Amino acid sequence: MTTITRIFNFGAGPSVLPVSVLEEAQRELLSLHGVGMSVMEISHRSTTFEDLLHQAIADIRELAGVPSNYKLLMLQGGASL
Repeated sequence: MTTITRIFNFGAGPSVLPVSVLEEAQRELLSLHGVGMSVMEISHRSTTFEDLLHQAIADIRELAGVPSNYKLLMLQGGASL
């Protein structure tokens, strides 16, 4: 069995994720929810992607308390966009 030493980053930006979250992301990177393709391989026009996007928006609204009269803009680019 391989022992993994985890480093905890308390600085700004990316932070430590629980191993269970990383393992789930690893599994779903190969096959998102059992569709047989990665999220990076499915069409952004597919119902699978649309469902994923809508769930992500709903989760963000719930976690951050974003009211329904606000729009959420999903952008890539990180801090320097």
